[in-house]
Amino acid sequence: PITCNLQNVSPTSFFFLLCPIFLDTYCRIFYEYVLLTRDLAEVDRRLRIFHENLKTAEKLQALDQGSAEYGVTKFSDLTEEEFRSTYLNPLLSQWTLHQPMKPATPAKGPSPDSWDWRDHGAVSPVKNQGMCGSCWAFSVIGNIEGQWFLKNGTLLSLSEQELVDCDGLDQACRGGLPSNAYEAIEKLGGLETESDYSYTGHKQRCDFTTGKVAAYINSSVELPKDEKEIAAWLAENGPVSVALNAFAMQFYRKGISHPLKIFCNPWMIDHAVLLVGYGERKGIPFWAIKNSWGEDYGEQGYYYLYRGSNACGINKMCSSAVVN
Repeated sequence: PITCNLQNVSPTSFFFLLCPIFLDTYCRIFYEYVLLTRDLAEVDRRLRIFHENLKTAEKLQALDQGSAEYGVTKFSDLTEEEFRSTYLNPLLSQWTLHQPMKPATPAKGPSPDSWDWRDHGAVSPVKNQGMCGSCWAFSVIGNIEGQWFLKNGTLLSLSEQELVDCDGLDQACRGGLPSNAYEAIEKLGGLETESDYSYTGHKQRCDFTTGKVAAYINSSVELPKDEKEIAAWLAENGPVSVALNAFAMQFYRKGISHPLKIFCNPWMIDHAVLLVGYGERKGIPFWAIKNSWGEDYGEQGYYYLYRGSNACGINKMCSSAVVN
């Protein structure tokens, strides 16, 4: 529920007179602008953006076909363009840039009713890409962490920063493609750990050291686009790098998200994430998705999306590294 009533007051008056900034998490967003910028014009602008975003969240809430709760998030003071340019990856929708990949070997059998690789030790803690469009790196690294664990029994936290700095096929904080990232990792010879090559959230000089390689891949594969086949492959082989349209994710708080296509064009995918499992809640089938916006996003850093209708283009770009 939205507890700040913005309907009949100007944004600035609302901020200074009505909003309980020390008690209300989402109102505190604007208190931070006052402290950091002392720019009342910017505060007023942000409050107006916030007000418009509340309207969008209310529309999503009213029309959602799942069980999701939409509302105020840490992104509620950003315009759609600011959110997209800072946290998303428009390159994912440029199909002509995609490198062809070998098809994955189909799963040997049908998928179990539910599966979650978090329960089997194949998923590292949620990370945070910061103000950098490097979701593609986090998606691919999460997949490789799972593949390495399944082949070698050790869960490593691997370096996204290595890809941001050293992947010459992609565009660092301006976006990238999983197919390119796999190829770049093969050319580099492997990945360092997060502790050896720490994340900074901006591109810097490549500092990759061959002697510090902790994991490698041998190739990569593209999964089929049928959700039942994706589920079966995931349960048998590990977490999957995927991409989707993230419009609704800006306002997602919890529950199973099932936006209408007008909010979530499946052909306009712009965010790469990690598919770690699937199941049902109260009869609603879902995908469990590890995001890269920190643990304070969604459900402890996870986004849950309706499974069974190719929602938000979740089936368009599913891939995995191969570790022999």
